[in-house]
Amino acid sequence: MKILIKEVTLINTGTNESGAVRDVLIDNGIINKIAQAGTLSDPSATTIDGKKKFLSPGWFDMHVNFRDPGEEIKEDLMSGCAAAMQGGFTGVLCMPSTTPPIHSKAEVEFVLNKTKNELVEVHVAGTLSHEQKGKDLSEMYDMASAGAIAFTDDKHAVQDAGLLTRALLYSKNFGGKILSFADDNSLSSKGQMNEGITSTHLGLKGIPSLAESVMISRDLQLAEYTGSPIHFSTISTKESVELIRNAKKKGLAVTADVCALHLSQDDSALENFDTLLKIKPPLRSREDITALHSGILDGTISAISSDHSPEDTENKEKEFDLAAFGASGLETTFSLTYSSLINKLKIEKIVDLISNSPRRILGLKEITIKEGENANLTLFDTEQEWIVDGSTLKSKSKNNPFTGKKLKGKAIAVINKNKFFLCS
Repeated sequence: MKILIKEVTLINTGTNESGAVRDVLIDNGIINKIAQAGTLSDPSATTIDGKKKFLSPGWFDMHVNFRDPGEEIKEDLMSGCAAAMQGGFTGVLCMPSTTPPIHSKAEVEFVLNKTKNELVEVHVAGTLSHEQKGKDLSEMYDMASAGAIAFTDDKHAVQDAGLLTRALLYSKNFGGKILSFADDNSLSSKGQMNEGITSTHLGLKGIPSLAESVMISRDLQLAEYTGSPIHFSTISTKESVELIRNAKKKGLAVTADVCALHLSQDDSALENFDTLLKIKPPLRSREDITALHSGILDGTISAISSDHSPEDTENKEKEFDLAAFGASGLETTFSLTYSSLINKLKIEKIVDLISNSPRRILGLKEITIKEGENANLTLFDTEQEWIVDGSTLKSKSKNNPFTGKKLKGKAIAVINKNKFFLCS
């Protein structure tokens, strides 16, 4: 397969080519030639007009749920990969919240074997505890040997400090990455949305920001005690940002990501009881959004994820307090990220937050746009405006809160493993 991208602007952070307009020829999955714009031609290649478009390292989402095995009616591995490609992602980290959960090497091997021929590189996070019950350690070493690269109980936040301490210590023996979702259940139990003026107005039980910051404070102390690195998934409050910022200043090996939804929507968006925006952690206040933006600007937050959580209609079209948490997000994450940050960050930094920075956190090889390198690339247009059409979303579940709305910025195509996908 040959692909020639003409007159495209490269996003290649750390090289003198970043920002340059070039012709790029890809042959048999390898970047064969990068030349001055308008100088390359190849009649045997599929030619793509890259004018006013950008070519970057393939995007990576470090927090997705593909529901396979067990809940394939919501999403399966193939539809999840299709949604990732449509959103511009060439790599993902699958959370272990399946049925059964990914808590042994059998489930790890199932996911990796089923997706090995996909354009999207699917990586696996195994559970931290057996069956995500928070009592006994899972078979982390066996799962790592089978290919798992991280360990987490996902939204089943680890309440037992001793269990997390053992996990942090044990994982040091084989380089496993521990991901923590910070939520003190004793404070957040039965909460439906952010605790604040809106929750009081709507008469809904709130989830206080304290539920997150208390657990982050605890986990940071455990990480310092064990001398282990730790990553916090989908943080949402200003207190969390400040705690992690201070921990970094102390020299702790701590990283964090934020869900794109938390950068753009505050809890006032729930005034009409929109269950599509019922997520965990919940949408927070405008003050929290400002703090999250600041955390990205100063490097406290290292990555942006979709927190892609597909749910079927039956779980969403209910009274608000009965509806499931979660939103489908892979296909709209870039638009939300770009729109939220473009007036504060250069495009190179925005792209790094959804491409190589997640890879660095997880210990994966970074992608560069260079002759002789494998072509793992995303082509995108920052100016394209588009309507989110539920009928064309690739995810099986249609619980995307932006369906029917206009967004700006879109992936055009993805290339990886000598495969090419043109986004619709």
